[in-house]
Amino acid sequence: MLNVLLIESNVDNTLLENSLNGYGFSCLKTPYSALFEQVKENKPDVLIFNLDSPTEKILSDLHSLNQQSPLPVVMFAADSTIDTINQAIKAEVSAFIVDALAYKRLASIIHVAIARFKQQQSLKTALEAARVQLEDRKQIDRAKAILIQTRNFTENEAYHTLRKLAMDRNITLGEMAKNVIAMAELLK
Repeated sequence: MLNVLLIESNVDNTLLENSLNGYGFSCLKTPYSALFEQVKENKPDVLIFNLDSPTEKILSDLHSLNQQSPLPVVMFAADSTIDTINQAIKAEVSAFIVDALAYKRLASIIHVAIARFKQQQSLKTALEAARVQLEDRKQIDRAKAILIQTRNFTENEAYHTLRKLAMDRNITLGEMAKNVIAMAELLK
């Protein structure tokens, strides 16, 4: 059973709440002012907003929330302006549904939003891993250059020395490169 946090707004959510319960979702309602607290306390599987138009504050808070505790967000709104849609996407809303709330499609909308969210998280993780790998590569190249200059090693000898040092200390090659760079800076 998925736990849904329904954010109360000036729109009547009674029908939405009943539909969520009818589909077997565990639905907890909360005022917007308690959003961060409720997310931390209840750890919902998905957030649902039903509003006329998302405010800049809501979108900004969703972006902040996504940095701290990423969650799938489904937003039903009446506002179909391109600017609002773009802002919702930037805030990493998983599903932005404009106009009529189709209660028959509610369960599938939520499941698609969760799948899209998981895919986004997977892409973010892969991007971060690639960024770290690139940074490590830069550090390794810099450490090799230091060993080549200070020890007159060949590039191959510098790499194998870094690798052996990393293995002896049971750390990654990137960490060893950072240590060599730090030591070189210290000895300047």
